[in-house]
Amino acid sequence: MRIRMNISMSGTRNGEDWPPAGEVVDLPTGEAQHLVASGIASEVGDEVETATAPDTAETRESTSTRKTAAKKPGTK
Repeated sequence: MRIRMNISMSGTRNGEDWPPAGEVVDLPTGEAQHLVASGIASEVGDEVETATAPDTAETRESTSTRKTAAKKPGTK
């Protein structure tokens, strides 16, 4: 079962450090359900992470600069 750690835990599991808060890990269902029930982790479904760039004046300016700097077809 895939879970996302809500907190960082000290110690190890099977000789490896626990993943930091925010990281996703696959664990046996019983162990994962215990961590979710105790609030240490959250269940991860088939979610897809996406990111979007902020719409700021700086990003708009750099985009418009690139557009005006592009050459028109058929010009030197």
